[in-house]
Amino acid sequence: MKIDLTDTNSSAINKAILEGRRAVGTPAVGVVLTLVIVTDEENAYDSVRAANEASKEHPSRTLVVIRRRALSPRERYVTRLDAEVRLGTDAGSGETVLLRLHGELNARADSVVLPLLLPDAPVVVWWPVDAPAVPSKDPLGALAQRRITDTYAVEDPLGALDARAASYAPGDTDLAWTRLTPWRSMLAAALDQAGTDVVSAAVEAEEANPSAELLARWFEVRLGVPVERIVSGGPVVTAVRMGTPQGEIRIDRPEGPVARLAIPGQPSRVMALKVRTTAELIAEELRHLDPDDAYATALERRTS
Repeated sequence: MKIDLTDTNSSAINKAILEGRRAVGTPAVGVVLTLVIVTDEENAYDSVRAANEASKEHPSRTLVVIRRRALSPRERYVTRLDAEVRLGTDAGSGETVLLRLHGELNARADSVVLPLLLPDAPVVVWWPVDAPAVPSKDPLGALAQRRITDTYAVEDPLGALDARAASYAPGDTDLAWTRLTPWRSMLAAALDQAGTDVVSAAVEAEEANPSAELLARWFEVRLGVPVERIVSGGPVVTAVRMGTPQGEIRIDRPEGPVARLAIPGQPSRVMALKVRTTAELIAEELRHLDPDDAYATALERRTS
């Protein structure tokens, strides 16, 4: 079910949500958090689709803040809120509200969002593309327990990582780090099996990949050794090598959904290690609303 509202306000949107629930027989019970997506019109479709998929695991009220750019000088002075309320099958396992902000309302998005937040429920804010310089001090970011950015989606990913390090606050996270969860789990398991010290390490990935840089920094903290960065053809991280006195521990994933793990003295094995979708990444982040200390440690590790 979809309800379109033109030149509206937060009170009318809340009323439409209640009426829509009654019409489709969808109760509010079971909606566990509010996910606020801050994006533009170009990226809204993909972001909403990912959120709807993630809502199958985490039923949410999803508020999509779409900042509309003025197409003419006259439109700069038009302050208006248009909304589209989606319920039932059109909203995954929760409810979705698209908020299109025009004119000066773009600078006051928090005043629109605040009355639409679920009472006594956690708030997560996700910027799929352009995040503010300091997410925790952004008016929308300040409403959230968890703030999700994605340095993979910017022009200078490594520069963005340094900016994230300078502005970090508990609750900040980045999808570049989330993409590493299967890698970190597999590497930790390989080290446990090998039962030996690591004396060197290398990470192979496409050029300027923020996930690879975070993985290298995490290694430097956890292993206490310098980590070589090697450029490969991608996609994302393609190999990790850890030198030990007994030989080299290596994970290779040049392409496809599987990787080959080699540990000295053991037969090599093929293991699942696919490149996950944005919906899967968001679903993982919504499972953990507490501060990610490992991300903070890797993020703040400066290299010479």
